[in-house]
This record gives sequence, structure tokens and C-alpha cells, in this order.
Amino acid sequence: MKKLIAILCCAVILGCTFQTKHRGYVFPNDLAEQIESVKTTAQLESLLGSPQVKTVYGDDVWVYFGEDENYRGPLPLTYDNKTVLLAWVRGTRVVKTQILHDDDLPNVEIDDEETEIPAAVELNALQELFKNVGRFSPAGLGQ
Repeated sequence: MKKLIAILCCAVILGCTFQTKHRGYVFPNDLAEQIESVKTTAQLESLLGSPQVKTVYGDDVWVYFGEDENYRGPLPLTYDNKTVLLAWVRGTRVVKTQILHDDDLPNVEIDDEETEIPAAVELNALQELFKNVGRFSPAGLGQ
């Protein structure tokens, strides 16, 4: 009985791992001071690299984002240290920058339900397999 309890306790302890993964950009601790001296897009790219997103509509804004994902065993996944850097760009000049942290960002709840796509075709695994038969040419034929 003691061996069973010991094995169960070991399994529970092994399942309670603590791990943090960084997603996106790793910003320096003194980001605000470093960004103040940035006046051109070349300086910004040499400091942080290419932006994750460049806006398509409206003002030309470059977006840099970084956060930490925290894995705590069976507990739900949490995120912290969220940082967003917005840089308004006009040509090759950086006109304005803004740094947003956890408290500045809205808390967006993701819905578990899926949105149906109109006229979407739902296929099972066998239908997908047979649908693709003959669609691809054999390797090496160059067609």
C-alpha cells in the first residue's frame, strides 16, 4: 500500500511542472529609454528586428508584441508580462512610439464555440484521403 501511495505521489509531483515560455519579442528592461533615441525605421529594426505586424489601413504603424506563457501542471495556462510596442512610421521616420503593458491591454475572452463557415464542406478522414487520390503527380515527373 505504501508503494502505491509513493508511486501516486511521484506521478502527481511529476505532473506539476512549472515552465515559462516566451512568445514574441524579448524586450530589453530599459525599452522606454532605448526607444526614446530611435528616430528612423533603420534604428528601430536594428534594435528589435522586423515588426510582427505592419498596419494596412490608416496610419502606418509597426507592432511588436511579447508575452510569457506559464505552464503550471494541471492548472490552466496563464499569460503575463505582456508588452506591445507601437511605432507610428512616416516613410523612414519614426514619428511616435507607445509602449503598452498588462494593465493597458484589454482582457479579451476567447469563446470556445466555432463560427460556422457558410457553404463549407465537412469531410471525414476517408473522404479527405480519397478526394486527394490522383491530384498529385509522382515525384520526379516535373508536372
